[in-house]
Amino acid sequence: MLSDLDNFYLRYEEPTRGCLLTLRDVILKHNVNITAEWKYKLPFFCFKGKMLCYLWLHKKYKKPYIGFVDGNLIKHEDLLQEKRARMKILLIDENSNLPIEKINDILASAIYICTTKN
Repeated sequence: MLSDLDNFYLRYEEPTRGCLLTLRDVILKHNVNITAEWKYKLPFFCFKGKMLCYLWLHKKYKKPYIGFVDGNLIKHEDLLQEKRARMKILLIDENSNLPIEKINDILASAIYICTTKN
């Protein structure tokens, strides 16, 4: 029987499914201390037990995104705050090559903030 976390990815059609699975792999490969968990009915990624980011689909734009938990503390031109107080998101175009370097840069900033914050 598959877990809720596994089922999350399987419920989407291609190319969204492949994009989300690849994003999962990119995030997990970024650092050995990042783990995948099921929280708040969505796939969360934690760094040493602290919430770091999550994957979801934007309702308005119909695109996958990475939501960064302390995104409000990350300065990056491609992150969107929208009406969120704490989170910022990085929209992903599932029909284009993933911006791996950009994702890794933002993840590095997110980990730094996660480890230096109280």
